[in-house]
Amino acid sequence: MRIGVIGDTHNNLRSVAHIVEIFQRHEIRRVIHTGDITQPKVLDRLSALSAEFVGVYGNNDLGERRELELAADRCNMSFTEGPLELQWGGRRIVVVHDPRELENCLTPEHDLALHGHTHLYRLESMGPTLVFNPGECAGMLKGHNRVGMVDLSNLKCEIEHF
Repeated sequence: MRIGVIGDTHNNLRSVAHIVEIFQRHEIRRVIHTGDITQPKVLDRLSALSAEFVGVYGNNDLGERRELELAADRCNMSFTEGPLELQWGGRRIVVVHDPRELENCLTPEHDLALHGHTHLYRLESMGPTLVFNPGECAGMLKGHNRVGMVDLSNLKCEIEHF
């Protein structure tokens, strides 16, 4: 099973359109958002994906929280405060926005930890856990944005630039 990973979309609808196109092309059916959506219209645009969509709220989502919750419900998405614990494809996954949150929730039983917040690419092991952040998903510089995809069968992470 391959999943999509995005975060820090920060209301950049042009980038969100690219994200939708990339995930549709790769036939991604499950997507995790690591927070900082910032406005409900981002979720409306992401709902064009025929994918299960889950995620955590980020620090920049506080001002729009109620509207984001309504949009998530309307779009049949599930968002929560981190950490979000998932068991997909036989893997135990933890999702947070700020990587500092991992200090309090990461255990050796987690196969994969996902975070956003830094806008920086990260792929490293913390003990038995693979930690992944695809990095900037919605910046203004063409070619510097990227989405992440993870093959849960072998925990292979890849990014696609746009």
